[in-house]
Amino acid sequence: MAINPLAPDWLSLPADANALAAGLWPATATRTASGELSIGGVTASELANTFGTPLYVIDEADARARANTLRTAFETEFARIGTTAKVYYAGKAFLTTEIARWMVADGLNIDICSGGELAVALAAGVDPAIMGFHGNNKSLAEIDEATRIGIGTIVIDSPAEVERVAAAAARHGIVQNVRLRVNSGVHAHTHEFLATAHEDQKFGITLENAPTLVAAIRSHDSLRFLGLHCHIGSQIFGADGFAESASRLLALHAELLLTGPVPELNLGGGFGIAYTSADSPTPITELAARIADIVAAECASREIPLPAIAVEPGRAIIGPAGVTLYEVGTTKPVDVGGHPRLYVSVDGGMSDNARPALYGADYSVRIASRVTEAEPVLVRVAGKHCESGDIVVDADYLPGDVTPGDLVAVAATGAYCWSLSNNYNYLGRPPVVAVTDGAARLLVRGETISDLLARDTGITPASASASETKESVR
Repeated sequence: MAINPLAPDWLSLPADANALAAGLWPATATRTASGELSIGGVTASELANTFGTPLYVIDEADARARANTLRTAFETEFARIGTTAKVYYAGKAFLTTEIARWMVADGLNIDICSGGELAVALAAGVDPAIMGFHGNNKSLAEIDEATRIGIGTIVIDSPAEVERVAAAAARHGIVQNVRLRVNSGVHAHTHEFLATAHEDQKFGITLENAPTLVAAIRSHDSLRFLGLHCHIGSQIFGADGFAESASRLLALHAELLLTGPVPELNLGGGFGIAYTSADSPTPITELAARIADIVAAECASREIPLPAIAVEPGRAIIGPAGVTLYEVGTTKPVDVGGHPRLYVSVDGGMSDNARPALYGADYSVRIASRVTEAEPVLVRVAGKHCESGDIVVDADYLPGDVTPGDLVAVAATGAYCWSLSNNYNYLGRPPVVAVTDGAARLLVRGETISDLLARDTGITPASASASETKESVR
């Protein structure tokens, strides 16, 4: 069978449209003897029958294994060169109380960037001392609460925050640890990076202005300067971007050492994962070793002590552990210049995965409820929202007999899908379940229509009661 000319260049025609491509799916994802997708020992039909669709499914064992692998890799490689490494889980990728507990139990710290994320971490029982607080516009209330509870680190993002954090820390009688976010001028995405001399973005300050801000931080008895922080991008393959950024940061780090201690350096996150069979992310063990070598060489060339290192991965831990299940509602063949494409519409869309619409992100899909010997056809998986751009999977191959009622699964949806979920067209956000050892448990319940109407002050008791009879409408 020939490749459909409508397919993007990176998409290969699969020999078997039922196969689960290596590296895309959670570690426990398999096909049962009857052909169903099983994750954590629980089949797709069991999950759909119990919790409904759309449904976010997280492979707990996979997520925790990735957290352990990443932490061990960075601790081992930086111990090899003579320093330490601390790993923060970037909660913005996907944060629930249970996921926060997994990360802490597996030796990670927690990175948050809003009062809401802080509240979730605290509700999970996370010690504030192992949290880092990001954000370019932390409110006075958020800063006050963070300093009051003894948060481990606040990342200063602007000149105004120096005075705000210092005042809050003094008010609560503490010395607050802070990092300063700087822009190294390195912008990385996938395997490419761009190094510039100028910055024009909302986060951080320039390298040139950093010494002035560090002096301001050090002038306050209520602040303790830990070091610099930088984040160069997301979904990064390879270490070249990190190498260039580390070189620039350590030059500034060395300059700051002349006027006071700089015990740490936070290199951020952005480690990439595979979303399609065309993606080849750098293994975490290789990435950790390469970054450690870079830091060692840069410090040696400048004859400065090795700082303690911190990194902040999120996607690399939780992304591949997540799968979203949908039910097919309609299929619609279209002809584009004499070439066929099959639109497969599902019961979710940009309300549960906004990344394709926001970023043009690509995903992979497979039928989850069965296998079939039908020839593969090029499909576009569309959502049910009233938007032409409501596309879940722009291009993949599915068996040509995909039909309404089939369950389909989209891989690698653990990061930034639930976090970005919304109520467009008044769809409730789906539930989240964790699967492990043949059992599934609810982490976050799905929203009902009553949940959505509860915030509308124009609802009368009679109309609210009527809505309860339509809970399952999506």
